[in-house]
Amino acid sequence: MKKLLVLLVFIPLVFGCDSENDPAPYYSIEGKWIWSPSENREDANTMYEFVDGIRYTYYCITCPGDDDYWNSLDTTDALPDTDPYTFENDTLRVDLDFGNELVTLVTFECDGGKLFMDGEFSHLWRLSSDCN
Repeated sequence: MKKLLVLLVFIPLVFGCDSENDPAPYYSIEGKWIWSPSENREDANTMYEFVDGIRYTYYCITCPGDDDYWNSLDTTDALPDTDPYTFENDTLRVDLDFGNELVTLVTFECDGGKLFMDGEFSHLWRLSSDCN
């Protein structure tokens, strides 16, 4: 009888799950993201690093085309001009100085490894992700 009661308690829990109502996963903007002028990740020549409300920018003229190079860089290698940013829900705001502000909606794909900016850079790849 006890087994039947336990079973009756757990059946609604198992069959009552509705994955359609589960919240979407949250992906952080924090970290290193590379941008390519083409659809090919290996052509990346720019990296943005988002750290504690500051966006750092890195450029490369002749890039080796692998993540090892970008991973070797730290904030001392970034351009001296940094930009403060906020990221709330799906909105990224970057203060580009002198009253200019980038405000864009962000969506993620590839388990948070690829970021799409509505109307902007098109997309960024999270450094060290396996996304293409």
